Amino acid sequence: MIPARTAALDAQAPVDARGVDLVLLSAVLALVAIGSVEIYSSSVVYAVQRFGTSTYFLVRQGIYVALGLVAMLVATEVDYRRYQRWTYALLFGALLLLGSVLVFGVRINEARRWFHAGPLSFQPVELAKLALIVYLASSLARKQEKVKTFTVGFMPHLAVCGMMMALLLGQPDLGSCIILGATTLAMLFVAGAKLSYILLALLSAAPVIYHSIVSTEWRLRRILAYLDPWLYRSDTGYQITESLISIGSGGMTGLGLGDGKQKLFYLPEAHSDFILSSIGEELGFVGVAAVLALYVVVLWRGTRAALRARDAFGTYLAAGLTTMFALQAAVNAGVVLGVLPAKGLTLPFVSYGGTSLVVSLFFAGILLDISRGLPAPVRVAAAAGPAHAHLDNRRRRRRVRVLV
Repeated sequence: MIPARTAALDAQAPVDARGVDLVLLSAVLALVAIGSVEIYSSSVVYAVQRFGTSTYFLVRQGIYVALGLVAMLVATEVDYRRYQRWTYALLFGALLLLGSVLVFGVRINEARRWFHAGPLSFQPVELAKLALIVYLASSLARKQEKVKTFTVGFMPHLAVCGMMMALLLGQPDLGSCIILGATTLAMLFVAGAKLSYILLALLSAAPVIYHSIVSTEWRLRRILAYLDPWLYRSDTGYQITESLISIGSGGMTGLGLGDGKQKLFYLPEAHSDFILSSIGEELGFVGVAAVLALYVVVLWRGTRAALRARDAFGTYLAAGLTTMFALQAAVNAGVVLGVLPAKGLTLPFVSYGGTSLVVSLFFAGILLDISRGLPAPVRVAAAAGPAHAHLDNRRRRRRVRVLV
C-alpha cells in the first residue's frame, strides 16, 4: 500500500520524456502503408466499373489516413490521464449513440450500424470501444484491492459491458459484441479477477451466443458454411471459398503487386474485410507473414507500454487497447483463412474504412503517449532543495531519446 503522501508526490511527478516509441510507430505506419497500396490494387477494377475512376477508394483512403495521422498526433500530445476525467461522459455518450443508431441509423445489408451525413459516415461502436476501455481502466485502477470480489470488482464491469453488447446485438453486430466482451474479460484477468468468475461469465454468455446464432437464419447459414464452405460454394460459402482460392493461388511470394485475379469481381470486399486475402494473392505467404509479424510487434510494444506505464490507469488502458488490436486482427485473419466463421470485422490499420481507421490511429496515439514517460525521481530532487529540483527537472526534459 503506497502512503497517501507518496502517492500524491508521484501523481504530481514530472514525466521522464523518453521519446516516441519508434518501433511501435513504425509498425503502425507500415501497416497503414501496406493497406493503402493494397486497397488501390484490389479496388481499381471495381472503382472504375462503379464510379468511373480507378482512384476512387485510394483518394478516400488518403483522406482517412490524413485525418487518422492528425488524430494520432493529437492523442500522442494529450496526457492520457485526462481521459480518466471524461470516463462517464464518454460512457454515457457511447450508450446514447448505440441506442440512437437503432432508430436513426442507416440500414445497410440488414444492419443499422452507421450514421450518415452527406458523404461522411460514423459508426458508434468505435466510440464505444474507447468509452468501455477508459471506463474499465479507470474503475479497475480505483478498485485494485477489490478486483477479486464478485459484487464490487467483477459484476459492475460486466454489467456495463453487457449493456453495450445488448445494444450491439440489436444492430445486429455480433462480431463487435464478441470483441468488446473478450476485451473486458481480458482486462479483468490482467487486473487480477478470479479465474472462476471469468469462466462463469463465459459459460453464462454461451447460451446467449448460441441463441443469437440459431435464431437468426443467416447466422446459422454462416456456421454451416464455415463447417463445409465448398458445400455452400454458390451462396453462403462463396466469400470464404474465394478467399481461400486467393491465398492459395498466391503461393510463397504471390502473383505480384497489381496482378491479382480475384479483384475481377470474384472476391467481395477485397479492399475491406478480406484485404488480407488480396495481400495473400499478390504478395503470397511472405506478405501475409509480414503483416501478421507487424501485429505481433504492436502486441509486444503495447504490452511493454502497459508494463512500464506511470500509473495503474495507464497500465489498464494500454492493456485494453493492445488487447483490442490483437483480438480484432486475430479474428479477421481467422475468418480470411477459414479458421473462424465469417464476421464483419476490419483488419486494423489495413482495411479500407473511415471511422475504423481514424479511431484505430487515435488509439495508437494513446499507446504512444503511455509509452513515453515514467515517474521522475522527485523525492531525491526535492531533498536537494527547490532550486536543485528545478534544475534537475530541466535537465531531465532535455534528455529526450527514442525508446527502442
